[in-house]
Amino acid sequence: MSAGKIDPMEQFLVEPVLGRHIDLFGYDVSFTNSALFMVVVFVLLAVFMSGGLKRQLIPGRWQVAAEGAVSFIDNMVKVNIGSGGKKFAPYIFSLFFFILFANLVGVLPLAILPGLHTFAVTSHITVTAVLAFLSFGIVLLVGLWKHGLKFFSLFVPHGTPLWLMWLIPPVELLSFLVRPFSLGLRLFVAMTAGHILLEVFGSFVVQGLNAGGAMGPVVSLLSFVMIVGVSALELLVCAIQAYVFALLTSLYLHDAVHLH
Repeated sequence: MSAGKIDPMEQFLVEPVLGRHIDLFGYDVSFTNSALFMVVVFVLLAVFMSGGLKRQLIPGRWQVAAEGAVSFIDNMVKVNIGSGGKKFAPYIFSLFFFILFANLVGVLPLAILPGLHTFAVTSHITVTAVLAFLSFGIVLLVGLWKHGLKFFSLFVPHGTPLWLMWLIPPVELLSFLVRPFSLGLRLFVAMTAGHILLEVFGSFVVQGLNAGGAMGPVVSLLSFVMIVGVSALELLVCAIQAYVFALLTSLYLHDAVHLH
């Protein structure tokens, strides 16, 4: 923010936490706000699970919530991957709850330290792309390990007529290769768009109050109402995007395990 203007893209800047860059052999290894909030997400998730999975004779709310989270992912894996999918439950669980916690932490309007506000790590394509290509790599490894070269039969749907063999396999291969890009872009775009909307309406509130006149307060009030609505929608999107990412990953793993 400068000269009283609000830059909606400023919230996405990756900056060193200590305000200074650290170079090591010519590489910038500074501990950034993005890295800090990944650690925050990890700690929150670790606290949630370690505190919730304590065995008690009469389960408390915390334990019920943690066990419900485990059951939710277990059912997702059982339904979408099927037999042989139990071994992927830890990865799907970690993926879903890392994205969920990262999304929710990024939405919180908090100032951790002076000049250091909450940072949405999933609003950066570098983070979502790493998660997407990690999932894609696991799918490839599982498919090739389990089926060998037969894995490539995935690109020839059952019942494909011979006269379409020149067209269908390339189309199937292209759609398969697009999967990691669609996974990463979907999460990145959804989270970035929501944060930009909140920042824009926030600037309307400030500018409306500073403008004076009869219309200024009206614009500010309407903008504030929009902030409330977008914030509620953003919370819903946080959960939906985490679910979609985990669901699609489990469906892709189903293809790798069972082929057609």
